[in-house]
Amino acid sequence: MILRKCWLQVLPLAVLVLAACGGSPAATPTAVVLAPTSTATATHTPPPTPTATATVTPTATATATSTSTPTPSPTATATPTATPSPTPDPYAAFTIDGLTARSYGDGELRIEQTLNVTDAFTRTLVTFPSDGLNIYGFMDVPRGEGPFPVVLVLHGYVDPANYNTLTYTTRYADALARAGYLVIHPNFRNWPPSDSGPEEYRVGQAVDVLNLIALVEKQGGLETTPEGQPGPLAQADPDHIGIWGHSMGGGISQRVIAVSDDVDAAVLYGAMSGDEALNHQRILYFTNGANGLWDEAPPEDALQRISPINYLGRVAAAVSIHHGDQDATVPPAWSDDLCQRLQDLDKSVECFSYSGQPHTFTGDGDALFIQRVQAFFDRELKGS
Repeated sequence: MILRKCWLQVLPLAVLVLAACGGSPAATPTAVVLAPTSTATATHTPPPTPTATATVTPTATATATSTSTPTPSPTATATPTATPSPTPDPYAAFTIDGLTARSYGDGELRIEQTLNVTDAFTRTLVTFPSDGLNIYGFMDVPRGEGPFPVVLVLHGYVDPANYNTLTYTTRYADALARAGYLVIHPNFRNWPPSDSGPEEYRVGQAVDVLNLIALVEKQGGLETTPEGQPGPLAQADPDHIGIWGHSMGGGISQRVIAVSDDVDAAVLYGAMSGDEALNHQRILYFTNGANGLWDEAPPEDALQRISPINYLGRVAAAVSIHHGDQDATVPPAWSDDLCQRLQDLDKSVECFSYSGQPHTFTGDGDALFIQRVQAFFDRELKGS
C-alpha cells in the first residue's frame, strides 16, 4: 500500500492540503512500496509455514472420513418400510375379479332328512358349508334313472322373519323336478334356518351359490361318500348345471354367471340389476332410506368392479330373460337393458315380456313362463 501523510497546520487551509495530497505523482511511491512489500512477503514466508502446517489437513481428512461413516445408516433407509404402505383394497373380495380368483367347494353337501315323497320326485332337506356358514335348502330328486341335469333355484327377497324353506319359489322348483331336473333350492345366508353372515352387495349370497356349484361338480355322480354312505348327489349330472333366479335371486344369478363358466344356462325372472348403484337406489326407495346394500357408498371405480353389468363379456351361459310389463318392484327397463347389452355382445340370449304380469307372475302368464323355462333348459342342458 502507498501511504501519504500530510500535516495540517491550519484548519482553514484543509482544502489546499487535500489537493496537495491528491496531486502527488503516483508512479514513484508505487514502485518503492511494492518492492519492500514483496520482499517482506518472501522473507517471512518460512515462519508461517510450520504454523500453516498441513497438520490441519489430516484433521479435515478425519472429518471427511467420519462424515462418510454414517453413509450406511441412510442406506438402510426406511425405503422398505415405505414399500408396504399401499393399503389393501377393502373392496377386492367383492369385485368380479376377486370372486373369480378365489376357490370354492370346501366340505360336502349332506342330506339331513326326507321332507316328502311324490310320484315324480323325492324332496329332502339338505345342508352345505359356505365360507364357514351352514346353509340350508331343499333338494328335489326325480324318480327314475339318472343322472339328471342340475338346476339351482334362487329365491327373491322375502322378509327373513316370514321366510320358510318351502317358500313361494317351491312351485317353480317342483315343476322342473317333474320335468326331469335335479333341483337344489338353497336358503341364502341370513334366511332361516341358514346361518347369518356378510352380505354386502349380495356378494355373500353369490358365494353361497358358487360354493354349491363347486360341490355339485365335486360330488355329482358319486355313489358313496368318503365315509361309505350313499352319495347325496349320486343322481346329479355335474356337467350340466343351470340356475334360475327371481328378483334378488336373478341379480345374484348375474354375478354368478359373470364369475363362473361352469353354469350352462341361466333364467333371469324379474331380476334385479347387475348395476349395484341402481339396486342400492331401488332398495332405499322401498325402505324409505332405512336399508340398502351398503352403509357408505364405495368409490365409483370400486362400484364398477363390483357390478356384474360391467363383465357381461365373460358370460358363457345361455341366458333366458323374463319380465312382466306391470312389475312395480323391479323396473322392466332393467331387463330390456340387459337383453340389449347381451345381444350387442353376441351372447346366447332370449328375452320375453309378459303383458299385464306383475313382479311374480300369475295365471296364464305364469303357466307360459314355466313352459318356456322348461323348453329353454331342455335345449341347453339336455340338448333336446
